[in-house]
Amino acid sequence: MKIDILTLFPDMFEGILKESILARAQASSKVEIQLHNIRDFSLDPHKKVDDYGFGGGAGMVLMPQPIYDAIEACRTEHSKVILLTPQGVPYQQKHAYELAKESHLILVCGHYEGFDERIRSFVDEEISIGDYVLTGGEIPAMVLVDSVTRLLSGVIEEESHVQDSFHDHLLDYPVYTKPVDFHGMKVPEVLLSGHHENIRKWRLEQQIAKTKERRPDLLEER
Repeated sequence: MKIDILTLFPDMFEGILKESILARAQASSKVEIQLHNIRDFSLDPHKKVDDYGFGGGAGMVLMPQPIYDAIEACRTEHSKVILLTPQGVPYQQKHAYELAKESHLILVCGHYEGFDERIRSFVDEEISIGDYVLTGGEIPAMVLVDSVTRLLSGVIEEESHVQDSFHDHLLDYPVYTKPVDFHGMKVPEVLLSGHHENIRKWRLEQQIAKTKERRPDLLEER
């Protein structure tokens, strides 16, 4: 998979892309991630990318030309262009699985007050990571890159994400490691039994109970 990220602040991505699973996925060519500074596509001699909004109001608005040219410079016939915006569709695990099937993603990060509305006509999908507003789309882009990359074949063991929270509309089951007894809190006996079927049943029961307590809306979807 190839992921192109269009942003005004490419340095924000340096840390996350050079550590842990994302770094290994790039080193093993499971994913290719490229950063593009939107200012590089501005036709303004001062590389200006925003201006005051017509009709007044607070904040600066990103102009359509630099973003359009940046998208077109990256776009191929197999590209899916995603705009990160609070007005987008709420992001869920099922979206991560869908995006992991794509061969090329272009992520557009906004900043300032927002986008010129015409920019929406250049993209295929709008995604929000939650009902709150951030200073820009860089952190949401990081969320998408991380959540999608870990699902690519060979990046992590398939069993690791098949049992994730939200898979099959359930939260994940509790997990334990050594020591068996920590400050009087003991690992459930069933996990020490070696009886795989009993362990499977216990984990499912725990998933249902935890989901019912914390996210009953998921059980309704299930």
